[in-house]
Amino acid sequence: MKKMKRYLPLGLALLLSACGWQKTLEPQALEQLYTTPLTPPDKPLRVFHIGHSLVNRDMPMMLEQLAGPGHDHRSQLGWGASLQSHWEPDIPVKGSEVENNHARYQEARGAIDSGQFDAIVLTEAVEIKDSIKYFDSPKYIRAWAQAARATNPKARVYLYETWHPLDDPKGWLERLDEDLPKHWEGVLLAQGLAHGDTAGPVHVIPAGQVLGRFVRAVESKGGVGNVRSRTDLFIRNADGTQDNIHMNDLGNYLVALTHYAVLYHRPPPVVAPPLLKADGTPAKLPDEDTARLMSETVWDVVTRYSKTGVARP
Repeated sequence: MKKMKRYLPLGLALLLSACGWQKTLEPQALEQLYTTPLTPPDKPLRVFHIGHSLVNRDMPMMLEQLAGPGHDHRSQLGWGASLQSHWEPDIPVKGSEVENNHARYQEARGAIDSGQFDAIVLTEAVEIKDSIKYFDSPKYIRAWAQAARATNPKARVYLYETWHPLDDPKGWLERLDEDLPKHWEGVLLAQGLAHGDTAGPVHVIPAGQVLGRFVRAVESKGGVGNVRSRTDLFIRNADGTQDNIHMNDLGNYLVALTHYAVLYHRPPPVVAPPLLKADGTPAKLPDEDTARLMSETVWDVVTRYSKTGVARP
């Protein structure tokens, strides 16, 4: 009997480990972390982006121009890079030499440890289910948030919700509807924040939800302005084939508006201002009708979703 009592806790621990058990927050407990909105920033922000090609170079540059003088950004990106690979020094960030060959690159761990950034925007590699299974996503949400606030207690940490390929077998809109509560909230946030040691919540930049709402509105009308369907937000390859996951200028603009609204607590512009891409060339922007729908969609989604930290007007 004594032997059984001695080894039962270990056996239980192994069983729970084998079943993939992790400390987690139930949805109601997670929601309670977001009952008090953030205060709007009172100055331009220094923002650090950690992620991959769904961040890219053009979207943060558009955001910087939307925000106006004083906003500054740096980034560390990779090809399909996980948060684990950005954190662990012995795990290479795929495509780093290419993705970070620009003037706004800064080494991520050093940048966060400097305490010089007001906002840290994280995103995880997709397929999100694979990142959770193989790359321990919640652990690194927790680690990056802890590191950011260790050197800058006022730092705001955000999780940028992205999307899956247009040709996802389950359906692109269906995945957007399902993945936010099931994976982004239900695993990354619920497990990443469950230990209560991140000095505050990680807020959400719900780009996937904005895209889903905007595409439904456009397609229900048979097109709005210079966007006729979801494919008009995505790149066409040189041979004319569809790139099913990477945004073109119109898509990047919509994602930049979402970042702007969440970070600055301001409605996005109704008329698209002239913007340059990272290489200095003019971006192709939405026409008047499309820009208005983008602005309205972003502000409605951002202010109705408590995890953005933006108060409802």
